[in-house]
Parts: sequence; C-alpha cells; structure tokens
Amino acid sequence: MDIFLHILWNNVLPLSIVIGLGIALHRIFKLDIRTLSKLNFYLFSPAIMFELLYGTAISLQLFGQVLLFFVIFMLLQYAVLEAVVRVRKYKGGMRAAMRNSVLFYNSANYGIPINQLAFSGNTYTLSIQVIIMMMQSLIPNTYGIYNVNAHKATWREIRKVILSMPVIYVIPVALLMRGFSVPLPESVDISVGYLSHAFIAMALFTLGVQLGDMKGFLSRKLALDVGIATTLRLVAGPLLAWGVVLLLGVDDMTASALIVSSAVPTSLSSVLLAVEFDNEKDFASQSVLMSTALSIVTVTAAIYLLRI
Repeated sequence: MDIFLHILWNNVLPLSIVIGLGIALHRIFKLDIRTLSKLNFYLFSPAIMFELLYGTAISLQLFGQVLLFFVIFMLLQYAVLEAVVRVRKYKGGMRAAMRNSVLFYNSANYGIPINQLAFSGNTYTLSIQVIIMMMQSLIPNTYGIYNVNAHKATWREIRKVILSMPVIYVIPVALLMRGFSVPLPESVDISVGYLSHAFIAMALFTLGVQLGDMKGFLSRKLALDVGIATTLRLVAGPLLAWGVVLLLGVDDMTASALIVSSAVPTSLSSVLLAVEFDNEKDFASQSVLMSTALSIVTVTAAIYLLRI
C-alpha cells in the first residue's frame, strides 16, 4: 500500500496536474500544438539527454550488458506486437501508432523516479535506467520517425527529417565528452540545466494540449485498441523483460532494475510523434493517458513481486 500511495502521490498526481493545465489552457487560448511539439523535439529533449549522459558515470561493461538486454527485449516486443497487428489487421497510420505506443516507454520522467523509489537512490541502478533512457530517446527519433512516415513519404524525405533531429548528435557528443573528461563551460552547463529541467513539464503540457483538443478522453471507437496497447505495454513488457534477464543470467540487482525499467507506461514520445507528423493523435494520447493511470497498479505489482 505504501508503494501504491507513493507512486500515486509522487508520480501520477504531479503528471496529472501538468496535463490538466495543458487541457485547460488550450481550451481557453487554443494553443498551437505544432509549435510545442517542435520545442520538445529540437530543444528540451536534446538538453535533458545531454545532461543525464554527461553527468552519469557508466562503465563499458554495464553499457554492453544493458544494450544486449535492450536489443533482445525490443525484438521480442516487436515480434509479439507484429502478431497482434496482423490479427487485428491494422493498416498504415494505425499500425505505426500501435507500434509506437508499445515499443516506446516512459523511461525518463516516470522511469527515473520509479527507479530511485524502488532502489532507494542506488547509483548503479540509476546508471542502468539512464542507458535505457538513452536508447528510448534514440529510437523514437530514428525508427519512430520512419515508422509514422513510411506509409506516406519516400525514404529520402524520411531520412532528411531523421538527420535533422538533434538527439542523434547529442548522444555521441555527450558520451565522448564524458569519456574524455571534456569540461563544460559553466555558462553552457547552466543553460543546459535550465532547458533540461523544462523538458518534463513541456512534454506533459503538450500531452494536455492534445487531450484538450479531443472531444472525449477515451472514445468508444478506440477503446479496444487502447486497451490492447496498454496491456502489451504494462503486462507483456515486464513479462518479456523477465524472460530476457533469465536468458542472459544477469545478477539479481541488474535483473530487477531492467524489469522495473520495462514496466513503465507508454512514452510521451508517441504523442509528440503523432502530433508532429499528424498520425493518429487521439489514439496516441489516449494510450499514454490510460497506461499512465493503470501503471499505478501494474508497476506497484512488479516492484512487489520482485521483492526489492
């Protein structure tokens, strides 16, 4: 019960307040969601990625171990997801939206606080979460962009968009600067801090604006599909992760951190991609909202079952 209340009070409620502000202000002022989306992609997201990678000590061995887990886990998720996509006969934009809602999970503003809660601020497990967050930032800005545009644009056009994403350059730069101990000028460090601290609020606010543009928060037409996406993300995700850590034979602490990292709800990236490229925005928004609400129960259950 304590974990349940902690997640509700310290994770879900703060997210809900910022989302609610986005809904309210959009209905009053009719905000431009495309501008908000661009600010997230080109400014705030790269800043938080740089700050976390540059400021976190990660060993090469741990990096390789987590990366191997992530690749196997994502391939298994994709296989299960594709089976569902074929059974449901999703086409075009809906197929892309379903993939994004399951494959991209909230490893930053939800995953990091949950990691700190579950493991009492352990720096080792935080390093694991940061690596997962890095990959979960890189993939939406590459595969995610390709996925939402593949049915309506040429490869040349998609490639041009992908190469314009700052995150794909920020990640190697941050890792190299950290690896070679390149100091960051104080003025730049402060500026990056300002921008990175704004990321979570801006992403949640953007989700609220998108929800505020909808007539209802959960439409009957999309209810089944949202339920499928939520189940695959919150239930199938940690079960597949459990299978992968058993396969790899990692130690208990690492295994627990990886399973918890996979149990979090759908990422805001799926909404930002849907808005930026006009692809099933209502479905993406409702999937984030539903999975975040239900994660109170599923994440608590995962932490309890792991006996952390």
